[in-house]
Amino acid sequence: MPVSLTKGGNISLTKEVAKTPGAAPLTAVTVGLGWDARTTDGAKFDLDAVALGLGADGKVLDQGSFIFFNQLVGAGGAIQHTGDNRSGEGEGDDEQIKVDLAGLPAGLEKVVFAVVIFDGESNGQTFGQVRNAFVRVINQADQSEIARYDLSEDSSTAAAMIFSELYKSGDDWKFRAVGDGYSGGLAALAKDYGVDV
Repeated sequence: MPVSLTKGGNISLTKEVAKTPGAAPLTAVTVGLGWDARTTDGAKFDLDAVALGLGADGKVLDQGSFIFFNQLVGAGGAIQHTGDNRSGEGEGDDEQIKVDLAGLPAGLEKVVFAVVIFDGESNGQTFGQVRNAFVRVINQADQSEIARYDLSEDSSTAAAMIFSELYKSGDDWKFRAVGDGYSGGLAALAKDYGVDV
């Protein structure tokens, strides 16, 4: 049974897996992100999952640590985006990002997961028009869901959201539910985290 998180909550993924009888060791995770667009005016929503591999200074470790629809692999191959879903239709995860915890480069301390509405600001689309948004963490070794965070719709004016963070604390990998709206779209998000745009 996965742990259900609320905004600001965090969990030790390492300890959660260790206390589950027969669970495979935690060496790699899949972060699944999902959403449904409200059918207000019939306009299509294209939401894009983004991962940013950060160093101790809170900036991307290097330009290859910004993973999105135009750069599907980064962080030395340890972070992989499985591809762009342009409609959000269907059940389950709309987009997934795989993280090889053991293969992350030295100095990478945190992976931030965000979702951006493609051209949302210019199209007048915001997360107030998105429903059923969630992020979940899956142990790749046995495909078990460890934790899940269902986002509330309190960032109605933002065209981007920081969904969650995966970070190391001592020997433990932890996951935090963030759920903060972000202004300025993909370019502003990338720039604020040190990506050359």
